[in-house]
Amino acid sequence: MEKRVVITGMGVVSCLGNDINTFWENLKAGVCGIGMISEFPTDDLAVKIGGKIHDFHPEEFGMDKLFTRKQDHFTLFGMAAAWQAMQDSGLESGKNIDPFRLATYVGSGVGGLESVYRESGKLYEDPSGRWISPNLVPVMIGDTCAAQIAIKWQAMGSCIDPVTACASSTNSIGEAYRAIQHGYADAVISGGSEHVTIPIGLASFSNCRALSRESDPQHASLPFNADRGGFVMADGAGILILEEYEHAVARGAKIYAEVKGYGSTCDAFNATAPRPDGSTQARCITLALEEAGFDETKDCVYVNAHGTGTHLNDVTETLTYKKAFGDFAYKLHISSTKSMHGHMFGATGAAEAIATIMTLKEGIIPPTINLDHQDAECDLDYTPNKAVKADITLGLSDSFGFGGHNACLAFRKLSF
Repeated sequence: MEKRVVITGMGVVSCLGNDINTFWENLKAGVCGIGMISEFPTDDLAVKIGGKIHDFHPEEFGMDKLFTRKQDHFTLFGMAAAWQAMQDSGLESGKNIDPFRLATYVGSGVGGLESVYRESGKLYEDPSGRWISPNLVPVMIGDTCAAQIAIKWQAMGSCIDPVTACASSTNSIGEAYRAIQHGYADAVISGGSEHVTIPIGLASFSNCRALSRESDPQHASLPFNADRGGFVMADGAGILILEEYEHAVARGAKIYAEVKGYGSTCDAFNATAPRPDGSTQARCITLALEEAGFDETKDCVYVNAHGTGTHLNDVTETLTYKKAFGDFAYKLHISSTKSMHGHMFGATGAAEAIATIMTLKEGIIPPTINLDHQDAECDLDYTPNKAVKADITLGLSDSFGFGGHNACLAFRKLSF
Protein backbone atom coordinates (compact mmCIF):
# COMPACT_ATOMS: atom_id res chain seq x y z
CA MET A 1 0.00 0.00 0.00
CA GLU A 2 1.37 3.39 -1.02
CA LYS A 3 2.16 5.85 1.76
CA ARG A 4 0.81 9.40 1.95
CA VAL A 5 3.42 12.17 1.82
CA VAL A 6 3.14 15.61 3.41
CA ILE A 7 5.28 18.74 3.72
CA THR A 8 6.29 19.50 7.32
CA GLY A 9 9.05 22.11 6.92
CA MET A 10 10.32 24.68 4.40
CA GLY A 11 13.26 27.04 4.01
CA VAL A 12 14.43 29.46 1.34
CA VAL A 13 17.32 31.74 0.41
CA SER A 14 16.56 34.15 -2.44
CA CYS A 15 16.89 37.69 -3.73
CA LEU A 16 13.39 38.23 -2.29
CA GLY A 17 14.40 37.23 1.22
CA ASN A 18 16.20 34.61 3.25
CA ASP A 19 13.20 33.18 5.07
CA ILE A 20 9.78 31.87 4.06
CA ASN A 21 7.74 34.78 5.40
CA THR A 22 9.78 37.52 3.70
CA PHE A 23 9.94 35.55 0.43
CA TRP A 24 6.18 34.97 0.40
CA GLU A 25 5.18 38.49 1.43
CA ASN A 26 7.35 39.93 -1.36
CA LEU A 27 5.84 37.54 -3.90
CA LYS A 28 2.31 38.57 -2.95
CA ALA A 29 3.27 42.24 -3.13
CA GLY A 30 4.82 41.89 -6.59
CA VAL A 31 8.29 42.95 -5.42
CA CYS A 32 11.12 42.47 -7.90
CA GLY A 33 14.35 41.24 -6.30
CA ILE A 34 16.48 41.62 -9.43
CA GLY A 35 19.12 44.36 -9.38
CA MET A 36 22.43 45.58 -10.76
CA ILE A 37 25.36 43.33 -9.87
CA SER A 38 27.87 45.13 -7.66
CA GLU A 39 29.80 42.18 -6.17
CA PHE A 40 32.29 42.13 -9.08
CA PRO A 41 33.10 44.35 -12.10
CA THR A 42 30.59 43.99 -14.94
CA ASP A 43 31.87 46.76 -17.24
CA ASP A 44 32.98 44.32 -19.94
CA LEU A 45 30.08 41.90 -19.56
CA ALA A 46 27.02 42.04 -21.80
CA VAL A 47 24.78 41.22 -18.82
CA LYS A 48 25.07 43.29 -15.65
CA ILE A 49 21.94 42.27 -13.74
CA GLY A 50 20.89 39.30 -11.63
CA GLY A 51 19.08 38.06 -8.58
CA LYS A 52 21.84 38.29 -5.98
CA ILE A 53 21.52 37.23 -2.34
CA HIS A 54 21.77 40.09 0.17
CA ASP A 55 22.13 40.26 3.95
CA PHE A 56 23.18 36.63 4.06
CA HIS A 57 25.00 35.67 7.25
CA PRO A 58 25.83 31.95 7.45
CA GLU A 59 26.33 32.06 11.22
CA GLU A 60 22.61 32.82 11.60
CA PHE A 61 21.95 29.37 10.12
CA GLY A 62 24.24 27.33 12.33
CA MET A 63 27.47 27.53 10.29
CA ASP A 64 30.78 28.49 11.87
CA LYS A 65 33.45 30.66 10.22
CA LEU A 66 35.83 27.79 9.44
CA PHE A 67 33.11 25.87 7.60
CA THR A 68 31.95 29.00 5.78
CA ARG A 69 35.45 29.87 4.53
CA LYS A 70 35.90 26.43 2.97
CA GLN A 71 32.57 26.08 1.14
CA ASP A 72 31.20 27.27 -2.18
CA HIS A 73 28.20 29.56 -1.88
CA PHE A 74 25.89 26.99 -3.43
CA THR A 75 26.51 24.81 -0.39
CA LEU A 76 26.11 27.69 2.06
CA PHE A 77 22.77 28.68 0.53
CA GLY A 78 21.52 25.09 0.64
CA MET A 79 22.69 24.61 4.22
CA ALA A 80 20.87 27.80 5.27
CA ALA A 81 17.61 26.71 3.62
CA ALA A 82 17.94 23.23 5.15
CA TRP A 83 18.53 24.73 8.61
CA GLN A 84 15.31 26.72 8.29
CA ALA A 85 13.36 23.71 7.02
CA MET A 86 14.60 21.37 9.73
CA GLN A 87 13.92 23.92 12.47
CA ASP A 88 10.46 24.42 10.99
CA SER A 89 9.74 20.69 10.86
CA GLY A 90 10.96 19.80 14.34
CA LEU A 91 12.63 16.61 13.09
CA GLU A 92 15.65 15.43 15.07
CA SER A 93 17.64 12.47 13.81
CA GLY A 94 17.91 9.78 16.47
CA LYS A 95 15.17 11.36 18.59
CA ASN A 96 11.95 11.45 16.63
CA ILE A 97 13.18 9.74 13.46
CA ASP A 98 15.46 6.80 12.77
CA PRO A 99 18.66 8.22 11.17
CA PHE A 100 18.55 5.49 8.50
CA ARG A 101 14.98 6.49 7.61
CA LEU A 102 15.94 10.15 7.05
CA ALA A 103 17.21 10.73 3.50
CA THR A 104 18.61 13.70 1.58
CA TYR A 105 17.67 14.49 -2.03
CA VAL A 106 19.15 17.88 -2.89
CA GLY A 107 19.97 18.82 -6.48
CA SER A 108 22.08 21.45 -8.22
CA GLY A 109 22.40 22.26 -11.88
CA VAL A 110 26.07 23.30 -11.88
CA GLY A 111 27.37 22.72 -8.34
CA GLY A 112 30.43 24.65 -7.25
CA LEU A 113 30.96 26.73 -10.39
CA GLU A 114 32.22 29.62 -8.27
CA SER A 115 35.07 27.48 -6.91
CA VAL A 116 36.02 26.11 -10.33
CA TYR A 117 36.11 29.64 -11.77
CA ARG A 118 38.29 30.96 -8.93
CA GLU A 119 40.77 28.09 -8.94
CA SER A 120 41.01 28.02 -12.75
CA GLY A 121 42.24 31.62 -12.58
CA LYS A 122 45.12 30.46 -10.40
CA LEU A 123 46.07 27.80 -12.94
CA TYR A 124 46.21 30.34 -15.75
CA GLU A 125 48.58 32.45 -13.68
CA ASP A 126 50.77 29.49 -12.71
CA PRO A 127 50.38 26.39 -14.93
CA SER A 128 52.26 24.26 -12.40
CA GLY A 129 49.03 24.08 -10.39
CA ARG A 130 50.86 24.48 -7.09
CA TRP A 131 48.38 27.08 -5.85
CA ILE A 132 45.25 25.10 -6.61
CA SER A 133 43.33 24.45 -3.42
CA PRO A 134 43.37 20.81 -2.25
CA ASN A 135 39.83 21.52 -1.12
CA LEU A 136 38.61 22.19 -4.68
CA VAL A 137 37.18 18.76 -5.47
CA PRO A 138 35.16 18.26 -2.27
CA VAL A 139 33.62 21.75 -2.54
CA MET A 140 32.89 21.90 -6.28
CA ILE A 141 31.29 18.53 -6.99
CA GLY A 142 27.52 18.71 -7.29
CA ASP A 143 26.76 16.36 -4.41
CA THR A 144 28.59 18.50 -1.83
CA CYS A 145 25.53 20.45 -0.72
CA ALA A 146 23.47 17.29 -0.25
CA ALA A 147 26.33 15.60 1.58
CA GLN A 148 26.94 18.52 3.94
CA ILE A 149 23.23 18.71 4.74
CA ALA A 150 23.20 14.99 5.52
CA ILE A 151 26.25 15.38 7.77
CA LYS A 152 24.76 18.34 9.61
CA TRP A 153 21.44 16.64 10.27
CA GLN A 154 22.75 13.05 10.59
CA ALA A 155 20.54 11.84 7.75
CA MET A 156 21.88 8.34 7.15
CA GLY A 157 19.38 7.20 4.54
CA SER A 158 19.95 7.69 0.81
CA CYS A 159 21.80 10.87 -0.16
CA ILE A 160 21.17 11.74 -3.80
CA ASP A 161 21.98 14.76 -5.98
CA PRO A 162 19.72 14.92 -9.05
CA VAL A 163 21.30 16.99 -11.84
CA THR A 164 18.66 17.86 -14.42
CA ALA A 165 19.47 21.51 -15.13
CA CYS A 166 16.50 23.78 -14.38
CA ALA A 167 14.43 20.79 -13.26
CA SER A 168 16.97 19.56 -10.67
CA SER A 169 15.12 20.48 -7.50
CA THR A 170 11.70 19.61 -8.90
CA ASN A 171 13.02 16.15 -9.72
CA SER A 172 14.64 16.01 -6.27
CA ILE A 173 11.29 16.61 -4.57
CA GLY A 174 9.46 14.25 -6.91
CA GLU A 175 11.91 11.41 -6.35
CA ALA A 176 11.84 12.07 -2.59
CA TYR A 177 8.06 11.80 -2.75
CA ARG A 178 8.34 8.42 -4.45
CA ALA A 179 10.93 7.19 -1.93
CA ILE A 180 8.52 7.86 0.94
CA GLN A 181 5.46 6.75 -1.01
CA HIS A 182 6.99 3.33 -1.60
CA GLY A 183 8.40 2.90 1.88
CA TYR A 184 12.11 3.59 1.44
CA ALA A 185 12.21 6.54 3.86
CA ASP A 186 10.11 8.18 6.56
CA ALA A 187 11.30 11.70 5.72
CA VAL A 188 13.50 13.37 3.12
CA ILE A 189 15.32 16.71 3.19
CA SER A 190 14.76 17.76 -0.41
CA GLY A 191 15.19 20.65 -2.82
CA GLY A 192 18.06 22.41 -4.53
CA SER A 193 20.70 25.10 -4.35
CA GLU A 194 22.58 27.22 -6.88
CA HIS A 195 25.15 29.99 -7.23
CA VAL A 196 25.47 30.98 -10.87
CA THR A 197 25.58 34.80 -11.04
CA ILE A 198 29.35 34.96 -11.44
CA PRO A 199 31.25 36.23 -14.51
CA ILE A 200 31.62 32.86 -16.24
CA GLY A 201 27.98 31.99 -15.60
CA LEU A 202 26.72 35.29 -16.97
CA ALA A 203 29.04 35.18 -20.00
CA SER A 204 28.25 31.60 -20.97
CA PHE A 205 24.47 31.89 -20.73
CA SER A 206 24.57 35.28 -22.43
CA ASN A 207 26.61 33.95 -25.34
CA CYS A 208 24.08 31.19 -25.95
CA ARG A 209 21.46 33.94 -26.22
CA ALA A 210 19.49 32.78 -23.20
CA LEU A 211 19.73 35.90 -21.00
CA SER A 212 17.89 39.18 -20.99
CA ARG A 213 20.17 42.12 -21.80
CA GLU A 214 17.71 44.68 -20.51
CA SER A 215 19.48 47.49 -18.68
CA ASP A 216 16.64 48.13 -16.24
CA PRO A 217 16.75 45.27 -13.71
CA GLN A 218 13.22 46.00 -12.50
CA HIS A 219 11.85 45.38 -15.99
CA ALA A 220 14.11 42.60 -17.26
CA SER A 221 12.44 39.31 -16.33
CA LEU A 222 9.39 39.36 -18.61
CA PRO A 223 7.65 35.97 -18.77
CA PHE A 224 4.83 35.79 -21.32
CA ASN A 225 5.44 39.42 -22.30
CA ALA A 226 5.75 40.17 -26.01
CA ASP A 227 8.84 42.26 -25.19
CA ARG A 228 10.71 39.43 -23.42
CA GLY A 229 14.32 38.84 -24.34
CA GLY A 230 15.54 35.98 -22.15
CA PHE A 231 15.72 34.96 -18.52
CA VAL A 232 17.50 36.64 -15.63
CA MET A 233 19.95 34.52 -13.66
CA ALA A 234 19.59 34.35 -9.90
CA ASP A 235 21.11 32.59 -6.92
CA GLY A 236 19.39 30.83 -4.05
CA ALA A 237 18.12 27.66 -2.46
CA GLY A 238 14.86 26.03 -1.50
CA ILE A 239 14.49 23.06 0.84
CA LEU A 240 11.35 21.18 1.83
CA ILE A 241 10.89 18.42 4.38
CA LEU A 242 8.78 15.62 2.95
CA GLU A 243 7.45 13.19 5.52
CA GLU A 244 5.28 10.10 5.64
CA TYR A 245 1.84 11.18 6.85
CA GLU A 246 1.44 8.76 9.76
CA HIS A 247 4.97 9.52 10.97
CA ALA A 248 4.22 13.24 10.91
CA VAL A 249 0.90 12.84 12.72
CA ALA A 250 2.42 10.59 15.38
CA ARG A 251 4.89 13.27 16.42
CA GLY A 252 2.38 16.14 16.16
CA ALA A 253 4.05 17.87 13.22
CA LYS A 254 2.69 20.96 11.50
CA ILE A 255 1.58 20.06 7.97
CA TYR A 256 1.62 22.59 5.12
CA ALA A 257 0.23 20.45 2.30
CA GLU A 258 0.13 16.97 0.85
CA VAL A 259 2.16 15.90 -2.16
CA LYS A 260 -0.35 14.24 -4.47
CA GLY A 261 1.39 13.74 -7.80
CA TYR A 262 4.62 13.79 -9.76
CA GLY A 263 5.39 13.57 -13.46
CA SER A 264 8.76 13.27 -15.17
CA THR A 265 9.49 12.98 -18.90
CA CYS A 266 12.20 13.85 -21.40
CA ASP A 267 11.75 15.79 -24.63
CA ALA A 268 14.43 13.61 -26.31
CA PHE A 269 14.67 16.43 -28.84
CA ASN A 270 17.41 19.02 -28.34
CA ALA A 271 20.09 19.97 -25.80
CA THR A 272 18.66 23.46 -25.21
CA ALA A 273 15.39 23.94 -27.10
CA PRO A 274 12.08 22.48 -25.89
CA ARG A 275 10.12 20.05 -28.06
CA PRO A 276 8.08 22.60 -30.04
CA ASP A 277 4.75 20.76 -30.05
CA GLY A 278 4.69 20.57 -26.23
CA SER A 279 3.72 16.87 -26.29
CA THR A 280 6.37 15.53 -23.90
CA GLN A 281 5.96 18.48 -21.53
CA ALA A 282 2.18 17.96 -21.54
CA ARG A 283 2.63 14.26 -20.76
CA CYS A 284 4.72 15.22 -17.73
CA ILE A 285 1.86 17.39 -16.44
CA THR A 286 -0.86 14.83 -17.15
CA LEU A 287 1.09 12.19 -15.20
CA ALA A 288 1.02 14.47 -12.15
CA LEU A 289 -2.65 15.34 -12.73
CA GLU A 290 -3.72 11.71 -13.02
CA GLU A 291 -1.94 10.78 -9.79
CA ALA A 292 -3.44 13.80 -8.01
CA GLY A 293 -6.98 12.87 -9.07
CA PHE A 294 -7.64 16.06 -11.06
CA ASP A 295 -11.36 16.68 -11.60
CA GLU A 296 -12.18 19.60 -13.88
CA THR A 297 -15.74 19.77 -12.51
CA LYS A 298 -14.51 20.38 -8.96
CA ASP A 299 -10.91 21.61 -8.97
CA CYS A 300 -9.66 25.19 -8.95
CA VAL A 301 -6.08 24.91 -10.21
CA TYR A 302 -3.01 27.09 -9.77
CA VAL A 303 0.11 26.50 -11.84
CA ASN A 304 3.46 28.01 -10.96
CA ALA A 305 4.83 28.11 -14.49
CA HIS A 306 8.38 27.50 -15.58
CA GLY A 307 7.89 30.86 -17.31
CA THR A 308 11.48 31.84 -18.05
CA GLY A 309 10.91 34.80 -20.34
CA THR A 310 12.58 33.21 -23.36
CA HIS A 311 10.59 33.27 -26.59
CA LEU A 312 10.64 29.51 -27.16
CA ASN A 313 9.80 28.48 -23.60
CA ASP A 314 6.83 30.75 -23.05
CA VAL A 315 5.11 29.95 -26.35
CA THR A 316 5.75 26.22 -25.98
CA GLU A 317 4.64 26.26 -22.35
CA THR A 318 1.34 27.89 -23.30
CA LEU A 319 0.81 25.18 -25.91
CA THR A 320 1.74 22.58 -23.28
CA TYR A 321 -1.04 23.69 -20.93
CA LYS A 322 -3.56 23.57 -23.74
CA LYS A 323 -2.50 20.03 -24.62
CA ALA A 324 -2.52 18.88 -20.99
CA PHE A 325 -5.79 20.53 -19.92
CA GLY A 326 -7.77 21.04 -23.11
CA ASP A 327 -10.40 23.77 -22.77
CA PHE A 328 -9.81 23.83 -19.00
CA ALA A 329 -6.50 25.60 -19.71
CA TYR A 330 -8.44 28.85 -19.96
CA LYS A 331 -9.73 28.33 -16.39
CA LEU A 332 -6.26 27.90 -14.91
CA HIS A 333 -4.70 30.44 -12.58
CA ILE A 334 -1.06 30.65 -13.73
CA SER A 335 1.86 32.84 -12.78
CA SER A 336 5.61 32.94 -13.22
CA THR A 337 7.26 34.02 -9.99
CA LYS A 338 10.54 34.17 -11.95
CA SER A 339 9.35 37.63 -12.92
CA MET A 340 10.25 38.56 -9.32
CA HIS A 341 12.99 36.19 -8.13
CA GLY A 342 14.65 35.42 -11.46
CA HIS A 343 15.78 32.00 -12.61
CA MET A 344 17.62 30.12 -9.85
CA PHE A 345 18.43 27.32 -12.28
CA GLY A 346 18.71 24.07 -10.26
CA ALA A 347 17.15 25.67 -7.16
CA THR A 348 14.24 27.36 -8.87
CA GLY A 349 11.84 24.39 -8.78
CA ALA A 350 12.09 24.11 -5.00
CA ALA A 351 11.52 27.83 -4.48
CA GLU A 352 8.52 27.66 -6.80
CA ALA A 353 7.16 24.59 -5.03
CA ILE A 354 7.26 26.63 -1.83
CA ALA A 355 5.38 29.45 -3.58
CA THR A 356 2.80 26.92 -4.81
CA ILE A 357 2.28 25.49 -1.33
CA MET A 358 1.85 28.97 0.15
CA THR A 359 -0.66 29.77 -2.61
CA LEU A 360 -2.68 26.70 -1.61
CA LYS A 361 -2.41 27.60 2.07
CA GLU A 362 -3.49 31.25 1.78
CA GLY A 363 -5.60 31.28 -1.36
CA ILE A 364 -3.62 34.12 -2.92
CA ILE A 365 -2.17 33.84 -6.45
CA PRO A 366 1.18 35.67 -6.72
CA PRO A 367 1.36 37.75 -9.89
CA THR A 368 3.49 37.69 -13.00
CA ILE A 369 4.85 41.22 -12.74
CA ASN A 370 5.83 43.34 -15.74
CA LEU A 371 3.12 41.67 -17.80
CA ASP A 372 2.01 44.89 -19.43
CA HIS A 373 2.18 43.68 -23.04
CA GLN A 374 1.09 40.03 -23.04
CA ASP A 375 2.17 37.99 -26.06
CA ALA A 376 -0.84 37.09 -28.20
CA GLU A 377 0.50 33.52 -28.44
CA CYS A 378 0.53 33.32 -24.62
CA ASP A 379 -3.20 33.86 -24.21
CA LEU A 380 -3.92 32.12 -20.88
CA ASP A 381 -4.54 33.76 -17.50
CA TYR A 382 -1.01 34.51 -16.32
CA THR A 383 -2.16 36.71 -13.40
CA PRO A 384 -0.75 40.00 -14.69
CA ASN A 385 0.88 42.43 -12.28
CA LYS A 386 -1.27 42.01 -9.17
CA ALA A 387 -2.03 39.12 -6.84
CA VAL A 388 -5.58 37.77 -6.85
CA LYS A 389 -7.56 35.70 -4.37
CA ALA A 390 -8.81 32.24 -5.33
CA ASP A 391 -9.83 29.13 -3.42
CA ILE A 392 -7.23 26.84 -4.94
CA THR A 393 -7.75 23.09 -4.47
CA LEU A 394 -4.84 21.81 -6.59
CA GLY A 395 -1.44 23.43 -7.01
CA LEU A 396 1.08 22.48 -9.69
CA SER A 397 4.72 23.51 -10.05
CA ASP A 398 6.52 22.59 -13.25
CA SER A 399 10.10 22.87 -14.49
CA PHE A 400 11.52 22.32 -17.97
CA GLY A 401 15.32 22.09 -18.11
CA PHE A 402 18.08 22.15 -20.70
CA GLY A 403 18.48 18.62 -22.03
CA GLY A 404 14.72 18.22 -22.27
CA HIS A 405 14.17 17.39 -18.60
CA ASN A 406 10.52 17.92 -17.63
CA ALA A 407 9.17 17.63 -14.08
CA CYS A 408 5.86 18.53 -12.45
CA LEU A 409 4.71 18.38 -8.82
CA ALA A 410 1.10 18.38 -7.63
CA PHE A 411 0.01 19.52 -4.14
CA ARG A 412 -3.29 19.62 -2.29
CA LYS A 413 -4.41 20.83 1.11
CA LEU A 414 -4.38 18.00 3.61
CA SER A 415 -7.65 16.04 3.63
CA PHE A 416 -8.71 13.20 5.90
